Amino acid sequence: MSDSTNNTHLEASLTPTLLWGLGVGYVISGMYFGWNFGLEKGGSLGMALATGLVVIMYVCFTFGYAELSCAIPKAGGIFDYATRALGRDWGFVAGIAQVVEFVLAPPAIAVGIGAHVNLFFPELPPTYAAIGAYIVFTSLNIIGVKLAATFELLITFVAIAGLLLFASITFGAVSVQHLSHNALPNGWSGVWAAIPFAIWFFLGIEGLANAAEESKNPQRDLTRGFGSAMFTLVILCSITFIGSVGIAGWEAVIYKADGSSSDSPLPLALARLVGESSIWYSAVIVTGLFGLVASFHGLLMAAGRATFEMGRVGHFPRILGQIHPKLQTPANALLVNMVVGIIVLLSNTSADIIVLSVLGALTLYGFGSICVIRLRQNEPNLPRPFRAPAYPYIPWCAFGLTLVSLIAVVVSNPLLAAYYVGTLVVSFTIYWAISMYQKE
Repeated sequence: MSDSTNNTHLEASLTPTLLWGLGVGYVISGMYFGWNFGLEKGGSLGMALATGLVVIMYVCFTFGYAELSCAIPKAGGIFDYATRALGRDWGFVAGIAQVVEFVLAPPAIAVGIGAHVNLFFPELPPTYAAIGAYIVFTSLNIIGVKLAATFELLITFVAIAGLLLFASITFGAVSVQHLSHNALPNGWSGVWAAIPFAIWFFLGIEGLANAAEESKNPQRDLTRGFGSAMFTLVILCSITFIGSVGIAGWEAVIYKADGSSSDSPLPLALARLVGESSIWYSAVIVTGLFGLVASFHGLLMAAGRATFEMGRVGHFPRILGQIHPKLQTPANALLVNMVVGIIVLLSNTSADIIVLSVLGALTLYGFGSICVIRLRQNEPNLPRPFRAPAYPYIPWCAFGLTLVSLIAVVVSNPLLAAYYVGTLVVSFTIYWAISMYQKE
């Protein structure tokens, strides 16, 4: 029994700086790739309004999620919070939504990695580069959490430097005329259609909670990690949006010369200003690759912890809830996630994968906000090193905006929403059947 117990506990080695690096790193690819699809839906104004709504939602959500992660520092994140606040069944549903988000986000980012690598090596198919990234960075995550987090911090610094470089080059050429040109091409419905891609700007920051068990002082450091990471990301989002769209209008960061949509919006915008032969153009592509790798690598880490926790409690096969005896990492969960991710990568477009991941994220956000409220009511004496301010308005605001965003995504993507709901229903049915069998 002792061996089994020792084989399911993660090593605590993360410092506040490493947690900040993880929080920003999980998300920063959203600045380099994916958000520009929202411009095609809503134009510059539609995307800006959707992003403003999403920023408020995320700020409110992270206040509540920081409270939960400090009070219940477990690797399962929302699965553990919802199980404690709402019961085992709802905890399972929340856990599946979390796994959907974290397992599907990396394939979408891998598409962007492949596209960026292909800009430098046209003879290398983007899909091969994406699969190679999966193998390399899953291996790095298996080797050790401190090494993985330190690497994450370093590449996050490079990615931030790339965004600041992009802003310094482009801001002098930004014009209000370009920002406002054809600002709402699809009317107000475009605002709602742009929401999933505005969410992509920030999707993944909640993964910081899944590192709680590996933090040296989670009750103190997670609050700092969430706050500093969210502040950094709002600033980066603002300068990326203005610098990209302000050069030549929103079409310039969507459509390539052949009319197809681009997976590399920042290089596409910069090429209008300095040309593809410029050293600055190449520098932004390189740092963009670092940004994509930062989020890809970080979300692989978060996905591994989410799957690991579901295995540790028996909702997934128990083998996924074991850690490597020497490396002290959830190697089995990481490897299975890699296989699933590669299959998804080969079978979907990046835009579809983003929407499915966003549906999982919004489900998580809704559960997180309700858990804050329920635990305040049911367990008022639970030690809370950090308490969300302006309770209960902050968590209710987060829940309301999450619900609005979820409705908008479902209405805009009914078929993908049906796939997502089907996944939840099938998963819960299997879980319920197994539970009934075990009771007999």
